[in-house]
Amino acid sequence: MTKITFDETFKKSFKGRGQEEPERTFYQKGSPKVFASLLLKGYGGNLGFPRFGGDVMQKLFKQNYGIIPACDVNTLEELTRIVNETHDLDGIVGYKIGCELGLSFGLGATADIIKNICNLSVIYDHQKASTDIPQLGEKFADVCKKAGIDGVIIFPQSGPETEEAFIKAIISRGMVPLVGGEMTHPRYLTRDGGFIIDYAPHRMYEIGAKNGAEYFIVPGNKPDVIKEYSEFLSKIVKEPKFCMPGIGTQGGEIEISFKSTLGNPAYAIIGSAIYKQKDMREAAKKFSDIALEFNR
Repeated sequence: MTKITFDETFKKSFKGRGQEEPERTFYQKGSPKVFASLLLKGYGGNLGFPRFGGDVMQKLFKQNYGIIPACDVNTLEELTRIVNETHDLDGIVGYKIGCELGLSFGLGATADIIKNICNLSVIYDHQKASTDIPQLGEKFADVCKKAGIDGVIIFPQSGPETEEAFIKAIISRGMVPLVGGEMTHPRYLTRDGGFIIDYAPHRMYEIGAKNGAEYFIVPGNKPDVIKEYSEFLSKIVKEPKFCMPGIGTQGGEIEISFKSTLGNPAYAIIGSAIYKQKDMREAAKKFSDIALEFNR
């Protein structure tokens, strides 16, 4: 396994653009403030690394079952380590990055760390996108596209007009929308004491499916719910694909969750059960091996 250091990753990006390398203090110390100043000087962002090729709306991942490490860490050095340790495992199909890295270091620079190491898809989870007015969809999609994002997670809790606008904007820029509805944590739906009415997730998924979405975010720690949504969406989409947080630390079991999709493609989004482990690669391999069994 060839490992690329964070130092090497960042230096390559500037040489490739014919730019003078910035001061080393940033990637030696990992200071968000120093990095922010570099961004203002024109460094970072869309650094010109290879992007995900092909028709992404047809196939975001190369396998029907796989693992997506959720890179919910604090620094780009930690992100680099996650990707170095896991990208060459057969069951790893992509990486999810969130608002913590994206807002701290720039979405483009964060995605570029991954793209300079491997050619797997980068999924952005804004936690939670598509919860504003419809007009924001175009601007949000532009930012994601410029950063080199391949797939964008949305949770359209602001209503159907916003959902439709965000999906349209994402697809029109050659990215893949991943539509969420129900979440993993307690007290989300009204029947459990939450704010979201019980049938709202069905409407979010339905509108997504009717507007071109094929990938759906479902709670991996709720197998009965996964089965319900799989049956529901299979009537609208030829082959709905399910991405599942909630496996590992939040109690979900990958075998049970994958079986609950009733034969439809499934991808486990796994965070701390991988990156917080002493042997990160071994932890990822255990999950990956299970996914590979489903691919046979």
